[in-house]
Amino acid sequence: MGDRPLYIAIPYLFFHLLRNIVNSICSAPFYHVCVEVALLICIVWLVTHKAYVISDSTDLTVTEKEELIIEWKPDLLVPLPEQCHLPEPHGPMIDSGLGKYVTIDGKEYLNFATQNFLGLATDFKIQDSAIAALHKYGVGACGPRGFYGTIDIHLDLEERLAEFMRCEEAVLYSYGFATISSAIPAYCKRGDVIFCDAGVNFAIQKGLQASRSRVEFFEHNNTRDLERLLKIQRRKDILACAVHSLCDWNPKKARVTRRFIVVEGIYLYYGDICPLVDLLKLKWKYKVRLFIDESISFGVLGAGGRGVTEHFGVDLDDVDMISSTLENAVSSIGGFTCGRSFVVDHQRLSGAGYCFSASMPPLLAAAAIRSLDLMQDEPERFQQLRKNSHQLFTALKRLRKFKVDGQRGSPIFHLRTKLAYMKSDLLDQLISKAN
Repeated sequence: MGDRPLYIAIPYLFFHLLRNIVNSICSAPFYHVCVEVALLICIVWLVTHKAYVISDSTDLTVTEKEELIIEWKPDLLVPLPEQCHLPEPHGPMIDSGLGKYVTIDGKEYLNFATQNFLGLATDFKIQDSAIAALHKYGVGACGPRGFYGTIDIHLDLEERLAEFMRCEEAVLYSYGFATISSAIPAYCKRGDVIFCDAGVNFAIQKGLQASRSRVEFFEHNNTRDLERLLKIQRRKDILACAVHSLCDWNPKKARVTRRFIVVEGIYLYYGDICPLVDLLKLKWKYKVRLFIDESISFGVLGAGGRGVTEHFGVDLDDVDMISSTLENAVSSIGGFTCGRSFVVDHQRLSGAGYCFSASMPPLLAAAAIRSLDLMQDEPERFQQLRKNSHQLFTALKRLRKFKVDGQRGSPIFHLRTKLAYMKSDLLDQLISKAN
């Protein structure tokens, strides 16, 4: 019985609303009624009508599909510029791969500009390994190493590099330039001091900037100047500790500043070898960490191509970290750092080039593994390289108008004019004779 008033009220409200609508229609102007009726019809049509009509026609045959595909011509995303605005081709056209010899405009030349020191870039065994990896893994790894870009062949290459260098562990980077420029800021932070050779390559310079450490440059390959800077830093550390102890400040802030030495095995811009034995003496005397970039010396120096440590007969554990690119002697891409496990593992979390760059393509990792196998199985490549280096250095020393930067055993020499500036006519003469 309690619900009966509700049943009575609903019909009453409905009839009351209907009566008001009828009265409004009767009292409204005729054009107003027409507009409202038309609007109501449009609303009903939009609600009930489908957005598109599905065709019930038969599917196209295979022949019709092929004809449509052949006839279809996609529009250009950007219109082509006029012919007159296109830049003129500059320089010679290279018609071959970058091996010992290079074909330029149909003529073969001896290539002195390549960093393919061991001639592995044109080795068919390496090319076959890369092609086999391409069929197995595809073109790319599609992600960074720390996420989903690690493939078993990356781990195999890291293990192979550690075995070749006779160290505990190695970490692989996908880009040679990013190797040392990521490894330096992974360890060196604000408040640290880095003693760096004044002649280091551009990748090291970028790593120094990214570290935000205080950088002290010493004269190129001058260990006396380096020791002078180390003595100054030691006096600063002693003074800082004394001030903290006298003022009874926080002992954690009184710690000695972390110090690093950064050098190259063979300097890219000079072609000479670092004095590793003298650097190690300073390392132990002043308690400094030593980083060596062996981008040029790896695969060149030493009986087995293991770099400057093998060249001087130094234990690899005496060097805190060694880095190198795989883009020179190994003739692949990427780079690596090697050393003790705790040093390498830190880069897997702090090395920007490792964490955020896409992984090395598997086919190039396979090429690098094959290159290491050839370097280990064919040590005569290093002997021939050193022989060529000695002969070329002796021949270049006979030049009168040029001086040679570099030393015997290095694969890189720099020819510089004895004048303070390079005359353009002399350069034109050299180019005309070369052509």
